Formats: sequence, structure tokens, C-alpha cells
Amino acid sequence: METPGHDSSAGAPYIQASARKRRRVDRDDGNPKKTPAPEGRKGSPPPQQSRMKRLLGFEKEDLSSWHRLVCLLNRPTDPASLGVFRFLFGLLMVVDIPQERGLSHLDFKYLDGAPVCRFPLFNFLKPLPLDWMYLLYVIMLFGALGIMLGCFYRLSCLMFISTYWYIFFLDKTTWNNHSYLYGLIGFQLTLMDANRYWSIDGLRNPKKRNADVPLWNYTVLRAQIFIVYFIAGIKKLDSDWVGGYSMGYLSHHWLFDPFKLVLSEEMTSLIVVHGGGLVLDLSAGYLLFFDATRPIAMFFVTYFHSMNSQLFSIGMFPYAMMATSPLFCYADWPRRFFARFPSCLRVLLPPITPPPQPSTSCVYPKSSSDSASAPAKPSRRHTLGTLFTLLYITEQLFMPYSHFITQGYNNLTNGLYGYSWDMMVHSRSHQHVKITYRDGKTGEIGYLNPGVFTQSRRWKDHGDMLKQYATCLSQQLLNYNISEPEIYFDIWVSINERFQQSTRIFDPRVDIVKADWSPFRPTPWLMPLLVDLSPWRTKLLEIENTLDNQTEVVFIADFPGLHLENFVSEDLGNTSVQLLQGQLSVEIVEERKNYTLGPGDKMQLPAGQYHKVYTISPEPSCYMYIYVNTTETALQKNLTQLYELQERLRNGTETEPLPPELQPILNGTGGELNVTDPVLKAFLRQQKHMEERQRRRNATLLERSIRFSQKKYYILRRSFLMTAIALRNLAVGLPPLEQLAQEVAYANLKDPSGREGSGATQDEDGHGEL
Repeated sequence: METPGHDSSAGAPYIQASARKRRRVDRDDGNPKKTPAPEGRKGSPPPQQSRMKRLLGFEKEDLSSWHRLVCLLNRPTDPASLGVFRFLFGLLMVVDIPQERGLSHLDFKYLDGAPVCRFPLFNFLKPLPLDWMYLLYVIMLFGALGIMLGCFYRLSCLMFISTYWYIFFLDKTTWNNHSYLYGLIGFQLTLMDANRYWSIDGLRNPKKRNADVPLWNYTVLRAQIFIVYFIAGIKKLDSDWVGGYSMGYLSHHWLFDPFKLVLSEEMTSLIVVHGGGLVLDLSAGYLLFFDATRPIAMFFVTYFHSMNSQLFSIGMFPYAMMATSPLFCYADWPRRFFARFPSCLRVLLPPITPPPQPSTSCVYPKSSSDSASAPAKPSRRHTLGTLFTLLYITEQLFMPYSHFITQGYNNLTNGLYGYSWDMMVHSRSHQHVKITYRDGKTGEIGYLNPGVFTQSRRWKDHGDMLKQYATCLSQQLLNYNISEPEIYFDIWVSINERFQQSTRIFDPRVDIVKADWSPFRPTPWLMPLLVDLSPWRTKLLEIENTLDNQTEVVFIADFPGLHLENFVSEDLGNTSVQLLQGQLSVEIVEERKNYTLGPGDKMQLPAGQYHKVYTISPEPSCYMYIYVNTTETALQKNLTQLYELQERLRNGTETEPLPPELQPILNGTGGELNVTDPVLKAFLRQQKHMEERQRRRNATLLERSIRFSQKKYYILRRSFLMTAIALRNLAVGLPPLEQLAQEVAYANLKDPSGREGSGATQDEDGHGEL
């Protein structure tokens, strides 16, 4: 006998004899599948299904009325897949909290009394005192643990999402798409019946144990993952991504070496990195849904996220996305999968029997509804579940394109980065950042070190953060006898291998402290992206290829009426500026002379002096600096001679006597020497770096596993010890400062070998995702 709504391969392993006595109940997980033969005369043919039913798992009539739609989305579904996902998500969040959420270094970020500029979503949000922040993280950790175990499930979900979203909104500089996704999934699970399978709540309450869940539980999660992939693919239809400019540096990574056996590095970047990422994001959601394509999708999605885990330092995100893939399988896949394991392991594994029991959360066919536990008519609860599903999916489709509302957050990438799913569409490099302050009363002008009073670098690219940073700096400068401070930013940034554009985002003539900013109006001091100069990127590459290895070049673009103030170091010999487009006026400050340049003109710049480059043409100008770092060139020449001498010593071809001061260095015993010569110090540093790289490259799998385990151990160790200290302080008060210093020093003990490093590539802002 087979349970209706499950195919024979899905249901047979876990149907017990007691199930034969139950009234047949129509269960469906929303996947397209074959319907088993009904009960009755042996050999009776199965009922015919429409093509839509076979492909999508429901009939057109199910969408014909509101009542039918409510019944469809509340259709009884096996809770097994949802329960396993709940466990995996909770587990990954437990691992994530000490790492990417920052529990292991919480005291560095929220140290009480430190003069730190912060960037909350709402300015009224403030961090709690440090010890209370540790308590907040403990609540979040126990919430994640409760989700994993399905213990006091609703309370655990509330503990997790309330603290998670508070911490998320507290610091925009840590925002990224996957952190936003964690919060969304936590919110979804709060409203779902994910504790109906393999949970402590199920052991405590027989009514919850192995009970059906409504289909909308799966629908919302599947739709969310589909949106993550598909919208990310839509955002990658940007011309920069399609042209291969967004993530060009990734092809240098060793993970792409197999592709470079048949493709050039440039084609690997264009076809594999950019083309492959685009195709996978656009197609993954569709391929995961259908039976015929799901195995192919599972393979490529797993491979994709495995690569991401090595390419970027993005914590648990690759593993979380891999954990979502089985949600697209039949809802009873854990029962069939774990039925293959030996019976001696069944105690620790998710259960495979008995079949799901009826639940008031679902709507059942009238023929199968013989008790209150199997309602046949939709109630208010079922209607609310349907409304939530439709409204949530609509909202998630709308949010990535809602930047016409929150216009104050728009910059080079529209809107708040954390919810737009434009993952790694834009790469930035900063050539020059200058912060100028002016005393409003005396007119005194000074300069601040970029990044002073903050631990983040994300403020350089976002107008809302720049406004917060300028306000904070003005308050800090009051402590240094600067009255009515004015703050000006001159930020040069290149996006997707374009020109380094002076004030690419912000007008350097505007005092940001007094500047107007609103989340619902365009930022008036935001400068536009010079997209008209994008075709120059091909020409720039051609120019770079014509230069020798010792000559370097920096490409600049600037707006009419603005200028660049620059200083040519004594180390830079033969520095010149050459105009490519527009018209320039170059002022040599010390000489008080101005020189006008037209397209193609080139001018030598004196070393050790300041100069200013004015754009005097009505259209933007673009030009380039060409220079040779003579000091670096001389250093490399000396290092090359030392390496050649060392090689001759090793192979016994060196006949000249070696100077005494070089003998311990070239023989490999100079690591402990007090070397003062800059060339020899650089040689020893390079030697040590090369040896470390070689050691890591030749490490065995066991050595790599030990190094990885040690790194994670010290993260968890510090998290536990610092949390224990904070909870002790809250319970009994602060100890003497000497004791507290000793406790923190003990928590800070690290691996004696001092070996760290993940080998992952991380972008400047720390939000790398493909």
C-alpha cells in the first residue's frame, strides 16, 4: 500500500503496517512527480495527469480561485526536508556567530569609551556597553542552538532574529547580501513549522512529532533561494560584468588553473568567471526545480559554492547555500536517504518512520478529514499563511529595485548594498583619499589620516556613511580645539577597471558636515559615473602592454572645474603627465607657473614638489601619469644580484670569497641576525615569505587539517573566554584591573607557531561573493 501524494520510491521505505489503517491523505510537497496507483483492484491504471501537474506539481484549477489557492499553499507536506534544513541552518549560524558575526573580537569593536565613529542604519541606534553586547551575542547563540535542535523553537527563533537584526542594523559597514539572507531565513523560520521533524519539541509534544507542514513553508524558502540566484543573475547583465571587467583578478587564483590549460587567462576571466557566473545565477533556480535537471544543478551549484569558499572570506555563506539546495528535492528525501544507513546508526540520524501525521496547520481533502486534526476547510490561520507567502515573495521581488525610493543611498551601485543581490558586480580600487578639515572661526586648514576614529573602509564609497563619518569627525575635532569644523573629502576610486576618477563619488568642494542628505532625495554632492569614458578601458590595456616592467602608469579622469593636487616623491624618477582627452592646466606650485596641455601633450614633472592639475575643458578630461620608481628598481636589482649569488653558492660555481656579513644570510642562518642594511632586510623578508609559501604549498592534507583546526580552535577559545569574563562582570562586578588584564591576556594566547591565513581572496570591503 502507498501513501497518496508520494511516489512509490519515496514512500515505500518508511510506510509501516499501522499506516494502512489511516485514512488516505493527499500530501504533496509542490514538486512535480508521478502519482502512484490508487487503492482498489490490482493492476488498475493510474489516473492521467496534466502536463502542468507533471511539470509544476499543481493544476491550473488550483489557481482559479482564492479558496483553491489557499488549499494549495496549505496542502499537507512531509516535514522531513524542512526539519533537516532547520538543523543545518541553526548549526551554520552557531559556527558563524564566533566568526563572521564577530564574537571572537567583540571587544575590539565595541570597547567602552573608545573614540570610534560608527555607521548604524538609524542614527539613534547605539551599541550597548561591552559586557551587555557579549550577553546579546550569548542570546543570539542560544537562539541559533535552539533552532538547530528544534528546542523551544518559536522562542529560539525570536531570540536569534531579534538580536541578529539589531546587530545587523548597528553597523552598515559589515553589510553584505549573505548576512541579509541569514536574517531573512531566520525570520521565515520563525513563522514556519520547522520543528515538526527531528526536534526536541517533537519529543516533548506528540502532536508536533512528525506532523505535516503546509506547502507554503517550502514555497517561501524555495522562492527566496530562487530570487537570490535569479536577481543576482539579472544584476550581472550589467555591461561591465558581461564585458569581463568586474572580477578580472579572480582568474589569477589557482582554482582556475585547470581552465587555463586550454584557455588564456583573459579568456578564463571572460568565459569561466564572468560567463559561468552569469549563466549559473540565471539558471540555477529553474534547474533546481525540475526533476530532470536537478542532479545537474546540484552538481554545478555545489561546485560553484565550493569554489567561493576558497576564493573569498565569506564565512558560512557557501555552505548555507549548499544546505538550501535539497529544499528543491522531494520533501521526504531524508527518509529515503537515511533509510540506506545501517540500523545501528538510526538512533543518531533523522527518523525514517512513521509517516507524517495530520496537522491543524494544513488543509486536507474532505474525504480524508475525519477529525479536527485534519481540517478540510481553510481557517484564518491558513488564509494568513497564504497572504504572508504572496506578500513576502512580492516584497522580495520589489526590494532589489526599490532604489527610486531610498535615493539617498544611491551611489555607483544603486541603493543599500546589503539587500540588492548585486553580488560582486562592482570591484573598486582606491588610488587617493584626502580628508581636509577647516576651522570655521580661524580658517585654519589641516589634514586627517583617512580612516581615523574608525575601523572600517566602507565609508569611502557610500554617501550616507560619509555624512555620518563627517559628523563624527566634527565632534571629535572639538576635543582638539577646532571650532565649528568643516570636513571635505577628496576620494579617487576606480570601478571595474575604469579611470581613477577624481572625486568619483563626492564633490570635494562641499562641507559634508553641513551638506544636506536625506534617504528619500538624491544626494546633491554625489558626482556621476563617467560612463562615457568606459570605452577607454581597451585603450588603457594597450598602453600598459607597451610599457616595460620598470615603468608604471596611473590613469586619471576628472570633472570640469575640479583639480587634482599631487606630490611627486623623490623616489619617482622621470615622472610625466600626458593628456589623452580634454584640456588641462598644470600648475607647479613652487615655481608658480602654469602649463596648458592639449590632447597628446606630455609634460615632465619635477620630483619632490607639489603640482595641481586643473581640468579646463568643458567636458571631462582624462590623462595618465607615467613614472619609474627608481628606488624600487635599484632595490630589485640588488635583490636579483643576491639571489644569483645565493644560487651560485648552492651549486658550487661561485669562486670569489664571500663577504663575512653575507655568509650567514646567504647560507640561510641569518634569520636571527640584527640586520640594518635595507637591502639585506628586504632579502631576508622575501626569503622568509617564499619559504612560508613553499611550506604551505607542500603541506600534506593532515598538516592543512591541523592548521585549519588550530585556527578555528583559537577563535572559539577566545570567544568562550571573553564571553565568560563579560558574564562574570555582569554577575559579580568588575575585578581589579590587574586581574582583568591578566584574564584578557590569557584569552589572547594564540597558536605558538603564529601560522594563520586562509588563502582566500577578499575584496577591500570584505563582502566578496560571486
